[in-house]
Amino acid sequence: MPIFVLLLLSSCSETQSEENEEKQLVVDTLSETVPVPVPIVDTCELERRLIAAGLVAIEMVDPTILVDLKYSRDDNFMKEDVYGDLTRLYLQPDVAKKLAKAQQLLKKHDSTLTLLVYDGVRPRSIQQMLWDKVDLPITEKGKFVSNPKNGSLHNYGAAVDITIARISGEAIDMGANYDDTAMAAYPANEARFLKEGILTQEHIDNRKLLRKVMQGAGFFGIQTEWWHFNSCTRAQAKEWYTIIE
Repeated sequence: MPIFVLLLLSSCSETQSEENEEKQLVVDTLSETVPVPVPIVDTCELERRLIAAGLVAIEMVDPTILVDLKYSRDDNFMKEDVYGDLTRLYLQPDVAKKLAKAQQLLKKHDSTLTLLVYDGVRPRSIQQMLWDKVDLPITEKGKFVSNPKNGSLHNYGAAVDITIARISGEAIDMGANYDDTAMAAYPANEARFLKEGILTQEHIDNRKLLRKVMQGAGFFGIQTEWWHFNSCTRAQAKEWYTIIE
């Protein structure tokens, strides 16, 4: 075989080898920096129902999003665990993708921050428990808990209760706690409470950042809870999804 052919083959072989090494380096780097979701093993009857209904755990879409299901603990306004062994956050698949986009937007703004989710899908039977527990006049209840007869966006897996946290898991200060029924929790009253000194500029800025990333991903908030965001309207939810009883 002519010498120049041998040299050409040798050169091609070396080039291919270098390309393979570069590709492997990229794969190795990605494997080190991108969390790999672990397979879901259902832990309870409620989780099996959610999986059977086609909902997905957020950790399977974006494992960097922190989850602290408040209704799987007793440090909520009901003072009791109503989710039992459920510890994973479940949502409709398209809603989970929107939440992953919101996380990307937040990380782009500040890589030291992360979304921290308190609640996602909430079966209507548990919605009824919350409705019965809220000690407010019937005309006021609907500001904090949707009437189970109408169906909440949570009941479809199309809403989230959420905040922003440090990577350590510590939630940043929003000026009012999750599930706080005080007027300070109302986004509609922020300008007034800032003037009155009830809320600080830091509180307002933190809330605005949360709204910015959530709205950027296709969610919209409500006027009475800084933490609550819907992925669609109730009419759309009825058309697109099946309510979780």
